Amino acid sequence: MTYPSVSLLRQTNLLFIRSFMILLLSFLAIKLNLCFSSIPSSLKTLPLLGHFTFNENEFAARDFGGQCHFLPMAVLHPKSVSDIATTIKHVWQRGPGSELTVAARGNGHSVRGQAQAHRGIVIKMEALRREMQIHTGTKPYVDVSGGELWINILRESLKYGLAPKSWTDYLHLTVGGTLSNAGISGQAFRHGPQISNVHQLEVVTGKGEVLNCSEQQNADLFHGVLGGLGQFGIITQARISLEPAPMRVMWIRVLYSDFSTFSRDQEYLISAGKTFDYIEGLVVMNKTGLLNNWRSTFNPKDPVQASRFKSDGRTLFCLELGKYFNSEETDVANQEIEMLLSQCSYISSTLIQSEVSYIDFLDRVHASELKMRSRGLWEIPHPWLNLLIPRSKIHNFVQEVFGNIITDTSNGPVLVYPLNKSKWNNRTSVALPEEDTFYLVALLSHAVSSSTGTDSLEHILAQNERILNFCEAAHLGVKQYLPHYTTQDQWQAHFGPRWEVFVRRKSAYDPLAILAPGQRIFPKAISYL
Repeated sequence: MTYPSVSLLRQTNLLFIRSFMILLLSFLAIKLNLCFSSIPSSLKTLPLLGHFTFNENEFAARDFGGQCHFLPMAVLHPKSVSDIATTIKHVWQRGPGSELTVAARGNGHSVRGQAQAHRGIVIKMEALRREMQIHTGTKPYVDVSGGELWINILRESLKYGLAPKSWTDYLHLTVGGTLSNAGISGQAFRHGPQISNVHQLEVVTGKGEVLNCSEQQNADLFHGVLGGLGQFGIITQARISLEPAPMRVMWIRVLYSDFSTFSRDQEYLISAGKTFDYIEGLVVMNKTGLLNNWRSTFNPKDPVQASRFKSDGRTLFCLELGKYFNSEETDVANQEIEMLLSQCSYISSTLIQSEVSYIDFLDRVHASELKMRSRGLWEIPHPWLNLLIPRSKIHNFVQEVFGNIITDTSNGPVLVYPLNKSKWNNRTSVALPEEDTFYLVALLSHAVSSSTGTDSLEHILAQNERILNFCEAAHLGVKQYLPHYTTQDQWQAHFGPRWEVFVRRKSAYDPLAILAPGQRIFPKAISYL
C-alpha cells in the first residue's frame, strides 16, 4: 500500500487554501458591490426637502489644502435640518456592516481632506439656509445656520451696530467649520477663540438625533462638539455672542530684529489692562524692500527714515496691531496708541499705519485672495502647519526653525503670536499646551504644483516634517492646531489625558464612527460576514 508524499499533501493544502481565499474575497467583493449599488437607490427614497446629487461631485473631493482627493458617492444639498437628520439616521440604521460615512463640508477650506468622505456622503452645509436672527439688548446675540459664512454674519450684525467678538483672519468660512476647530485670530487674547463665544448649539449626532445643547442643557455634547473636529455631531445652528461694533480701526505694523524683544512686547500687550484690540505677529525672512512693498496699504510715520530702512537678507519680526474706535474718539484713540507704543522697543523707523473701516480690516485677507486668484495662486496646494507652543519653549522653537530649517518666507506668511489660556474653556475638545500662555505659530505655505524647488509641495511637506520631528525630539510639548495624524496612537498622544473623554464622547454620540471620516481618528468598524 502506498501513501501520498508529504510534499504532495502540502501542495494540495496550499491549493485548497488559495481556492478558499479566492472564493472568500470574491464573495466579499460581490457583497460590497451589491451593498454600494443599493445605497443610491435607498438614498433616493428618503423624504427630503433638499436633494442628493450622485454625479458631478468633484468639488466635494477637493479642498484648500489640495493634497487629498476622495470622491464621495453622493452629496446632500439640505434645505432643512431634518434632511441632515434623516440622512444620518438612514446610515445609522444600516448598522455596523455598512461602510457608508458622512462628512459636513463648509466652504472647502480644510487642508488635509478633513471634510471629505471616500465613497460616502458629503453634506454641503452652505445649502442649509436659515434666516439670521439678531437679538439686541444688554447681552446681544445672533442665531445662525451652521453653514453660514462669518462674513455674512458680520454684514448683517453691523446693520444693528453689533458684531461677534472673536474672529478668524479669513471670514469666508462657515460657522460649523470654525467652531469644530476653535477659531483663532488677533482678538483671541482678550475674548478667547470663537468657541469661547457661543451660547448654544443645535447638533445632529451620529445617530441622527437633533439636540439643542448649551452649558445648561446637554452640556457634555456642547463641550464635546466645540473643537471636536466633527466627531460627535454636525453643527446646524449656533447662538453667537455679539458686542457693539466700532466704526474704524487704526491698523499698525512695526518691526523688530530680535525675537526676545518682540515676544516680550507681545506678552506685555496681551496682559495690559488697556491695550490694543487686535494683536498678532509675523516672521519675515529675506524680503527686499519690505516697507516699500507695504506702502500700498500703510503710510510710514516717518517717510524719510522708513525709506532708509533695509530689510534685505534679514530675519525680522513684525508686530501687527489694531485699535478700534468710533469717529468721535479719534483723538483719544491716537493718544492711547502713542502711550502703548511708547512701552514697546521696536525699530523706530519702521512704524507704519493705516486707518480703515472695521469691515475692511476684518475682511482684509479676502482682498489678498482676490489678487491671488487673479494670478492663479489661490487654487493650488496649501500644505499648512499650525502649532500651539508653550511660552517656555517658544525661544527654542524659533532658534531652531527660523535658524536652521526655514530660510525664507516667500512661500507664504508665517504668523507668531501669544494667547492667554485663561480665555479658553477647558471642557471643550481642543487639545492645548499645558502652560498659561502659549504661542500660535502658523506656517501658511502655498506650493507650486509643477515645481521641483523650495516652493514644491514635496519640499514644503518635508520641511513641515522636519519641524514636527524637532518638536518631538526636543520635547517641546507642542499641540497641532487643525491637527492631522495618520494613526490612532498619534491622536491619543495629541489629546493626552483628554483622550479617554474623547473616546467616551465618540461612543455616546457617534458609536458607528459615521461622522467626519476625513479626520482619520476612528476607523469605521465594518462587519463583513
